[in-house]
Amino acid sequence: MNDSHGNEKPSASFTSDTDDFSLVLGGPLFQLLNRARLSGTALELVRKRILFFVLLTWLPLLLLAAIEGQLLGGGVAIPFLMDVDVHVRFLVAMPLLIGAELIVHKRIRPVVGQFIERRLITEASRESFEAAVASAMRMRNAVSAELLLIAFVYVFGVLVVWRNAAALEASSWYTVVNATGFDLSLAGTWYGYVSIPVFQFLLIRWFFRVCIWMRFLWQVSRLELNLTPTHPDRVGGLGFLANSAYAFMPLAVAFGVLLAGLIANRIFYVGATLADFKVEIIMVVIFVESIVLAPLLVFSAQLADAKRTGLREYGALAMKYVRDFDYKWLRGGAAINEPLVGSGDIQSLADLGNSFAVVQEMRLAPITKDVLLRLAVATLLPIAPLLLTMMPLEELLKRLLGVVL
Repeated sequence: MNDSHGNEKPSASFTSDTDDFSLVLGGPLFQLLNRARLSGTALELVRKRILFFVLLTWLPLLLLAAIEGQLLGGGVAIPFLMDVDVHVRFLVAMPLLIGAELIVHKRIRPVVGQFIERRLITEASRESFEAAVASAMRMRNAVSAELLLIAFVYVFGVLVVWRNAAALEASSWYTVVNATGFDLSLAGTWYGYVSIPVFQFLLIRWFFRVCIWMRFLWQVSRLELNLTPTHPDRVGGLGFLANSAYAFMPLAVAFGVLLAGLIANRIFYVGATLADFKVEIIMVVIFVESIVLAPLLVFSAQLADAKRTGLREYGALAMKYVRDFDYKWLRGGAAINEPLVGSGDIQSLADLGNSFAVVQEMRLAPITKDVLLRLAVATLLPIAPLLLTMMPLEELLKRLLGVVL
């Protein structure tokens, strides 16, 4: 903690550097979409981008499945139009991943600017802060990073995860089960080598962006910060960082949608029940909470140090004040005619006690219960309709009303 620079004003050039910060305005795909007039310098044309990716990933599957006669029948256990997973993946989850870019862009940039507006960055740390911003932008724009993501998608995402874990072991519009596994239909070939890789790339690229965000915050947490232990947000003035979690809320919903689609297919076509996936549901909620909130934990060391320093300093100040108060009002130190009623000493003592209580209540991370709850609800909300597979709607409503009332 360092309060010696609390009155500094950041220079205009320093403030303008933070205006360039964005987790999403960069990279080869962004540049490609920009040149194809599917995006703008401020992520305009969201609907146009969503439509483009739907036409690339979902529409060919519809057409190829129709050609092969597997829209609603065709002698397979899961015809195309009855495949819940594929529809929620490309018509719900994927638009959420694309739309989240605009939300994250608009909400994260002001969060970064708060480090300057709140004068948390000391004069000695300004150059290092600028370097952290520049480093994050270089990492975001790296061509090699997205090439590695594409390679990872095809080598691991498609050949390992999708073929061995995600694909159903039942005849469907995209597979035909045989003695050694399954063969891909014509629609399945497009699904496995175009649609799935495109979706997985969009998803994994979000993990990469979260890594950039965590790395940036970690670099900032290594700097000397002007933390104030008595700040009413109980995190030394870093409370604004909790708002960054809300920017990633569409990602939480997208994960919930993906899980709901996978579970629905297994309930409808494999004979599973929702209760069979309790562990998976809990793990996804924990995973979402972790990737969104883990970046904020990097400030724990500085907050712990600020709390220790604050308790020591305000403890010493309180001791001096209460001793003077005790001497003045209980040991005859006050003037004979000085009234206790109306004196500001008691109010000052109360104010000092409140300040000390704030320091005592300092949290070691800018994370609130409200954020934790909302992320969990956002993740679980898409799964909620599957409760109807366990009980009728009328009984479910009765139980819910019984809990609420």
